[in-house]
Amino acid sequence: MKPAYDLLVRGAHVVTPEGVIRADVGVAGGRFARIAPDIAESAKETIAAGGRYLFPGILDSHVHFNEPGRTDWEGVATGSAALAAGGGTMFFDMPLNSLPPTIDAAAFALKRAAAERSSLVDFSLWGGLVPGNVDRLEELRDAGAIGFKAFMCDSGVGEFPAANASTLKEGMVRAAALGCMVAVHAEDEFLARQRTQEQHAKGTGVRAWLASRPVELELTAIRMALDLAGETGCALHIVHVSSPAGITLALEARARGVNVSVETCPHYLLLTDEDVVRLGAVAKCFPILRTEQERVGLWEEVEQGRVDTIGSDHSPAPPEMKQAEDFFAIWGGISGCQHGFPLMLSEAIARAAASLGQSASNAAAQAGSGEPAANAAAGAVPGDGRAEAQALPRLAALLAANVAKRFRLDTTKGRVAAGFDADFILLDTHAPHVLNTAELLYRHRQGPYDGRRSRVRVARTVVRGRTVQADGRPVAGLRSGQFVRP
Repeated sequence: MKPAYDLLVRGAHVVTPEGVIRADVGVAGGRFARIAPDIAESAKETIAAGGRYLFPGILDSHVHFNEPGRTDWEGVATGSAALAAGGGTMFFDMPLNSLPPTIDAAAFALKRAAAERSSLVDFSLWGGLVPGNVDRLEELRDAGAIGFKAFMCDSGVGEFPAANASTLKEGMVRAAALGCMVAVHAEDEFLARQRTQEQHAKGTGVRAWLASRPVELELTAIRMALDLAGETGCALHIVHVSSPAGITLALEARARGVNVSVETCPHYLLLTDEDVVRLGAVAKCFPILRTEQERVGLWEEVEQGRVDTIGSDHSPAPPEMKQAEDFFAIWGGISGCQHGFPLMLSEAIARAAASLGQSASNAAAQAGSGEPAANAAAGAVPGDGRAEAQALPRLAALLAANVAKRFRLDTTKGRVAAGFDADFILLDTHAPHVLNTAELLYRHRQGPYDGRRSRVRVARTVVRGRTVQADGRPVAGLRSGQFVRP
């Protein structure tokens, strides 16, 4: 008898944005075919989940893999392998740092062909919005661009100049007419130059550099972008927001009718400005890592549902570009798509466990003060899996379902549901280990998480029903990634 499924995962805790269920998962033709408590039919391949969590594949909407042209910085082959090891099943590659930058259809075609040759996972591509290319946005849309990315400050590479208010407005008008989104790196160029001059005159060290990038740079640019989006009716996506205040600005604008979404990144939830002082160049990024108070505040924004998506902003560079006596001269970008997501999941579970523990303490106190013990215990403590059940569904939305919905991929991507592409990861949430840069699959093994403890390990990554990595090792010779247009 012919097997009913190509792949069958047995005994998984299936994570959706709505909650966690125990189920078997059948895959046929690269898509989820059935999700049920006990599937009796046979399959060509069976995986015993062993109680692991079957989590939707992470859609990383913000990476810089820098191919073609600067493949010595990363490249799609190494970047996509590292992303798969970190739980990613799809990436959206940014238009800058590649040579040529993806600001017209010809450059878009070059990048798409390069990724189709090398990618382990599925992908989409951003087009760029720069001075002088507004008349090329339609051809980028027709080529399949996921949206248009603009920098409101110096991008660091001369071939991708910043979009001033005039360019940004003109681009938003055109993007709105084309039914496309504009994403912005929101830091104000005038303030950035002014603060850099002021602080560089005082010193060249890490603390002087940190002082040169106050949160006002981000908030000023966010305000401008929101005003322009409201005026033009353009859908706006603000990438790598580093501060709770920035999220508040966006949500206030949304309440006024502005079509805006907000992304933050694992490094803003895991690291602080003091980590930049401690670690140096591997933790330098734009916007900067902020204070512990703001890091905790960002987690609260995430937990209250005020953040829309989380992307890695994986931004690598060769080691020689991460070295200089003058900290201002060092390339700013964190390599983080492999370790950042599992470590963030681990932190989310730990925060949920702490929250549940606090609930238990409160319940015990209430019971001791006369409240019936049964009522006090009912919402109290966590048995096994309580913390995961609280934390993982929220992150399934932020890392997958919300991304797919915002970027118009939600008919095939972002959910563990019948008819959707069978993109998923198996998570072991009780696998304490210490992260090591030797595990990294990047072209250059550098990053800010060496020595960090994590309880979450990505045991397997599956793209459209095919295993692309297991236990941190990519499947040799497999290049299964497909281009996906919105």
